[in-house]
Amino acid sequence: MKDDMNNSNIPHPEVEVPIPETAAASAPDDYLSDIPDYDDNFTIEKIIQKILTDDKQYDLSKIISAYEFAAKAHEGQTRSSGQAYIIHPLAVAYTLLELGMDTDTICAALLHDVVEDTPATLDDLKKRFGQDVAMLVDGVTKLGKMPVFTKEEQQAENIRKILLAMSQDIRVMIIKLADRLHNMRTLKYRPIDKQRNTALETMNIYAPIAHRLGIRAIKEELEDLSFHYLDPYAYSEIEHILENKKEEREEFIETIKARINQRFKSEEFTEPPQVDGRVKSIYSIYKKIFISHKNIDEIYDKYAVRIIVTTIAECYNVLGLIHDMFRPLPNRFKDYISTPKANMYQSLHTTVLGKEGIPFEVQIRTWDMHETAEYGIAAHWKYKEGIQGKDKMEQRLAWVRQVIEAQQTSDDVEEIVRIIKTDLAPEDIVVMTPKGMSVSLPINSTVIDFAYRIHTEIGHKTVGAKVDGRIVPLDYKLQTGQICEIITSKDPDKGPNRAWLNIVQTNEARSKIRSWFKKERRDENIIEGKAALEKEFKRHRINLSESEYEDFLCDDFKKHNCETLDDFYASIGYGGILLSKIIPRLKDRYEKLHAAEEKEPAVVSVIQPKPSGRSCIVLDEIDDMLVKFAQCCNPLPGDDIIGFITRGHGISVHTVDCTNYKAVLQRNDPQELSRWVEIQWTENSNTQLQTSFEVTATDRVGLVYDISAVLLEARVPIVHSSSRVLKNGNALFESTVIISSTEQLNNLFEKLRKIKGVISVERSAI
Repeated sequence: MKDDMNNSNIPHPEVEVPIPETAAASAPDDYLSDIPDYDDNFTIEKIIQKILTDDKQYDLSKIISAYEFAAKAHEGQTRSSGQAYIIHPLAVAYTLLELGMDTDTICAALLHDVVEDTPATLDDLKKRFGQDVAMLVDGVTKLGKMPVFTKEEQQAENIRKILLAMSQDIRVMIIKLADRLHNMRTLKYRPIDKQRNTALETMNIYAPIAHRLGIRAIKEELEDLSFHYLDPYAYSEIEHILENKKEEREEFIETIKARINQRFKSEEFTEPPQVDGRVKSIYSIYKKIFISHKNIDEIYDKYAVRIIVTTIAECYNVLGLIHDMFRPLPNRFKDYISTPKANMYQSLHTTVLGKEGIPFEVQIRTWDMHETAEYGIAAHWKYKEGIQGKDKMEQRLAWVRQVIEAQQTSDDVEEIVRIIKTDLAPEDIVVMTPKGMSVSLPINSTVIDFAYRIHTEIGHKTVGAKVDGRIVPLDYKLQTGQICEIITSKDPDKGPNRAWLNIVQTNEARSKIRSWFKKERRDENIIEGKAALEKEFKRHRINLSESEYEDFLCDDFKKHNCETLDDFYASIGYGGILLSKIIPRLKDRYEKLHAAEEKEPAVVSVIQPKPSGRSCIVLDEIDDMLVKFAQCCNPLPGDDIIGFITRGHGISVHTVDCTNYKAVLQRNDPQELSRWVEIQWTENSNTQLQTSFEVTATDRVGLVYDISAVLLEARVPIVHSSSRVLKNGNALFESTVIISSTEQLNNLFEKLRKIKGVISVERSAI
């Protein structure tokens, strides 16, 4: 797409990603030097040669005509690398040829940017190349800029448009994945901020979709390329380790393959099995290190041998032979043949120990399973499988409709990005029902998620659950291989609990809970939503009268498709609108409207005598005086504090240990000292304030994740965080968080100090 054009300005969100977010900006100057140089010498002759040597039948004249149309339309346009822009559509078309896609898909790949970037229209394409090609091009074409949307909302709407088109024709997403793959391969020519934003979007959206479609090669390459730009240090470290042991690794794999082939000579097979060796992708190895906190030498499936046979029966026979030749490791066998993954992947996985003492994984599958594992849905789409295949395709794409429906119940366009990140994550668990039916769920799913995956009504009426015959709480996180039995209520009026929205992990369950509350509890939702909004307004010092609410929230009505204030309250009540998403925007708007009156949030005070007889200002919530919290020392409830009377801006609150206050004491100027007054916190202060801290630690892979995990577990809202490597080789992690007291902060610091390699944890200025 035009992400790589010199004149592009496409928004990308900064969404969370399960890797340390070491910005490329802090990487060494030559961090791009180890990115592989890809063959970008794509020409129409290369495409023609590929078509002529392929067994598949193509309409060559139509493809050449599409190329000529695209070349003329893009004439004069260049990419950031300086190459002619037509190189990009040619590269996308070549990737799709490798996936075995059809003539219309190849034509759409060549034309996929002409509507977005040139004067050509969809009608032009429809008249010249037919309805199918025009529909595919329209599916991958971004929406025009919508001024009422933020960058994140614009991006989410584009994803939603692609998914809607994809639900009608899977080829739309396959084209988009090939398009993103080439953009990632040439991302080094883009500015550093664009590199990071595009890599984040790719890691969080396109790699999970490629995984769910089962296109392994594209998924792994997208992950590795994204990882390189998001954490170049960790990428280079793992790549260096693998490179250093390359000869040793290749020798080990060749030895294992030779032993297996030798054993197979004495066995009977329909056709001789194919035995291949491989090493896990760099990002896959990183995830194992970072999730399990293990050394790279402790990763059991770092090396893998793949055995491809003709029949399913031979798969199980080979499994027996492998277990006879090598010692299997306990709890490391997975049967994805009898229980396929959600993306259609089938294979037998076992991890064994060779005589060298090195564990390695063995994957056993048939040729059909291998084609599905490599090309996923592209190997089985409806245009190859006929009418019967169309029904199978509908089942395989059911998750697309679930994603779209879940976003629609949310009233939040950005929800679609969060759904893709969680529900399409590569890590799945498989849980069984008491009747032996297998249910695939994202990792960390609860029994409530399981209940809703079985049936909506079972989810609504859930009152308890048994896992492996033992009663468990509703927030119990399931694991692969467990048998889960849901206990339901016979009460016809029984429905879900509102608190379940904070327990469930899948957006499918969350969507169904929201839908129930939206339909069955409107009046209750309005009350709950209004109370929640007023509570947040009070916490953020947004002071509005009842009559001002409708005008103030008018823009958000439109953004969330609400016609009245009650609709808006109701949507908040059932969870369709997340207050955490809208409050920062509302607070900004309020402060701009009231800038002249309230430069800072008002937290006031009353004068009360201290036991000593001296007067002391007690912080309270009476709105008659302006109070600011000084950023030089970041006072928190629990700190000993002192107040400074400013000129026209109320009282500025400092800690008694503040360097500014100590400097005044040292100067001992009576006029200066007269402006400092004693103040204290209320006994039950519920003030939440921003404070910053620094963590100094020995630099290592996974450090940022460990720190983030502690913050997440403590449920501390993060305003800002960054990390960098110091000149002495240590790492410095800086963060600004929202804290309610020094006690909470001290507890957090204690947990941070227990992290491996941490040298010090200190408060700092914001």
